[in-house]
Amino acid sequence: MSELRIRAATAGDLDEVLAFWKTAAEGTSISDDREGVGRLVARDPQALLLAERDGELVGTVIAGFDGWRCHLYRLAVHPDRRRRGIASALLAAAEERFARLGGRRADAMVLQRNETAHHAWAAAGYQPEEQWRRWVKPLGG
Repeated sequence: MSELRIRAATAGDLDEVLAFWKTAAEGTSISDDREGVGRLVARDPQALLLAERDGELVGTVIAGFDGWRCHLYRLAVHPDRRRRGIASALLAAAEERFARLGGRRADAMVLQRNETAHHAWAAAGYQPEEQWRRWVKPLGG
């Protein structure tokens, strides 16, 4: 099996990433469009990490750092490529990025209903903090 390559996404990857998330990610977000992901890549070119094998996109994670906290979003692995260490490699790359930036703790957005993801996050050393709830408000028109 060929080696897994982890790299930062570029503007040229946007369409492929959006198509990939339709297959590999659980649920959608208001910012899952070319403009939203393009803004992310333009603002923080190292935040969206891609895992590739033989030139094929097989996984993603967004490793955002706002200068205070480390946030993980969109950890997704292609359904046909799961349980092969791809998520672990992406999380290791994200955690290395956070350490270089001075981050001290990472948090992850994980859907309540996604039991498969709960097991993966737990295996990676993450645990839920039940005392917190995410509050959201869509902005704009």
